[in-house]
Amino acid sequence: MGKYFGTDGFRGEANVDLNPVHAFRIGRYLGWYYGQQHKAKIVIGKDTRRSSYMYENALASGIAASGADAYLLHVTTTPCVAYITRSEGFDCGVMISASHNPFYDNGIKLLNGDGEKMDDELQNAIEDYIDGKIPELPYAQRDQIGCTVDFYSGRNRYIGRLTAIADCPFENRTIALDCANGSTWMIARSVFTALGAKVLVINDRPDGVNINRGCGSTHIEQLQEFVRESRVDCGFAFDGDGDRCLAVDERGQVVNGDAIMYICAKSMKSRGHLPSNTVVTTVMSNLGLYKALDAAGIGYEKTAVGDRYVYENMKANNHLIGGEQSGHIIFRKYARSGDGLITAIMLMRVLVQTNLPLSALAAPVKMYPQVLKNVVVTDKDAALADPDVKSAAAVVEAELGDDGRVLLRKSGTEPVLRVMAEASTPELCARSVDRIIEAMDKKGLLVEVRG
Repeated sequence: MGKYFGTDGFRGEANVDLNPVHAFRIGRYLGWYYGQQHKAKIVIGKDTRRSSYMYENALASGIAASGADAYLLHVTTTPCVAYITRSEGFDCGVMISASHNPFYDNGIKLLNGDGEKMDDELQNAIEDYIDGKIPELPYAQRDQIGCTVDFYSGRNRYIGRLTAIADCPFENRTIALDCANGSTWMIARSVFTALGAKVLVINDRPDGVNINRGCGSTHIEQLQEFVRESRVDCGFAFDGDGDRCLAVDERGQVVNGDAIMYICAKSMKSRGHLPSNTVVTTVMSNLGLYKALDAAGIGYEKTAVGDRYVYENMKANNHLIGGEQSGHIIFRKYARSGDGLITAIMLMRVLVQTNLPLSALAAPVKMYPQVLKNVVVTDKDAALADPDVKSAAAVVEAELGDDGRVLLRKSGTEPVLRVMAEASTPELCARSVDRIIEAMDKKGLLVEVRG
């Protein structure tokens, strides 16, 4: 990861970590870089944060100042920007969003011409330009100055794409949608209404500061209560930029990303649509998912945490489904990254085709209790390599056997190790984690436990 761009773009508090000058200079570099051989076209989307409008204007100004054209999708989802970028021949795409973060944060995500996350080399060059390490770029003049184009129609093309994915109508189904007062607030209702469902929507009144506030996929309790009260077939909760989706079954119980992957992968296999017979997960997926996949005769691979790494594995090995417990699910036949609306559509397809309630479809995935503690250490690599720490972890895992596991992984940005255990009870998880932390403490590696 670079100075500004992490695994999910340039993100921070608006006008503290990320300001309009940053956005302008990002636009300047993108417009110049892609415009060296031809008149470049760059498409921009944004979420509903108050600061998103500020960054949209700054990016478009920088792009046009370098001689490229900026096409504005206005409020839309990250997956929409990715789809439009690759399907409409744009040089690159930009999404202004901090995803599930609170409204006062924001971010800039960069996508290449294939709608995939931009490579680190180009992002590093942009960072150097931001910091003045690259000579100032020429400004376009006269008729070479770029245009800013209202591209609202691109959203409608994306909606059309979504409705085409469902190969069966959702008639006689009632669903609830929690739009998190974010990017899906207009699109989600349109898609599911077009597919024939009766749609009830909550948190679709964005005011610039209420995105993700007590709602959406990171605060799913509100949707759970709404589903119970409304007696709908199921509910879907999205995050601020629409690339995540979690579900709620007809009883009001959460169906997380692991369970969604199981349900969809099993259905794909039964229909002959899972040629590699493999689901790609991160190391943080629950042991219950792996046991359910084993029982279904479906293989799996594990990557580092982050949907970027999931997609890289899927692309390299031609796998068609993968994702994270948090609801970033990638259906590679249709998208190059997580798309909350595609996830909801794919799950609804299974409900309609099987005529089973969501609770029954999710039942084989028995989620194991999980305890994770963030441990500040003197040296991450030294702690992971320490013989006594490794021995403690091995002893704990041996004692847990087939009914549990432990995982130690490094934070990418802090001197922190994440120590996680899964077991049959929360108490056993906590004891397992504490035994490993105790080994770190005895070797003088521990600074503090953040919980």
